Amino acid sequence: MAIRNYSGQTFVAFLDISGFKELMKQNNRALKALNRLYQIGYDTIKAGSPIEGIFISDCGVLFVRDTDNKYQDLCNLLNGIKEINRRMLIDDFLTVTSIAYGQFKYQDKLEIEGIEKNAVYGGAYVEAFFDNEKGEPKIKVGQVRVINKNIPPEVIEAVEGQGDQTARLLKRKGKHFYYYWSIENPEESEELDRKYKDSYNLVFSGIVKALKGE
Repeated sequence: MAIRNYSGQTFVAFLDISGFKELMKQNNRALKALNRLYQIGYDTIKAGSPIEGIFISDCGVLFVRDTDNKYQDLCNLLNGIKEINRRMLIDDFLTVTSIAYGQFKYQDKLEIEGIEKNAVYGGAYVEAFFDNEKGEPKIKVGQVRVINKNIPPEVIEAVEGQGDQTARLLKRKGKHFYYYWSIENPEESEELDRKYKDSYNLVFSGIVKALKGE
C-alpha cells in the first residue's frame, strides 16, 4: 500500500519487537514474530485507517497526518498500537513503543527500476527512536509511552482532563505519559505497575541465585 508523501508536525511512533535478538536464535519463532507483526501492521494501517506507516525488519514507524484535532490524532495512533500489541500478545510476542510529537517527513523515492528507497526522517522520528533505544528511564517490555516534550498544550489539557477512555489510560510519569493498553479500567494501572515491578525483581533474584550456584 503506497504512502503519500508527508511533511509537517505530527505524532510519530517507533515500535519494535521485544527480545527479537533472542528470537533470532529460534528461527521459527523469529519468522513467526515478523509475519505476525507485518500482517497485524498491515491490517491496522489498511485503506481507510487514519494511521500510516512502514515496517522494516522487527521495527515499525507509524504516524498520523496532522489535523485540527491533535488529541484525536494521538488517540487514533494509540488505538492502532493497542490493536497491534493485543494481537501480538495472543502469540506471546511483545513490543515496546515510543511516541513523539514534532516535525516529520516521509518521502517515497524510486531511484532505480525495481529498487525502492523510502526516506523517513524528522525531529519526531529521531526523538521516538532514541527514546525507544536509549531513553531514561529505560522503556520496559510491553510499554507504550509518549514523550511530553513538544506536545501541543491542548493535547496535554485533554489528557489531564481525563475526558474519555483513552485519556484515562494515560498516566504521567516524569517526562512521559504511559499508555496502559492492556487494561480497560484505569483503576487497574497501579496493580499492573506492581506486577511489572515484581516480575523484574524476580528476574534479578534469579540472576543472583544463579551466580551463587543455588
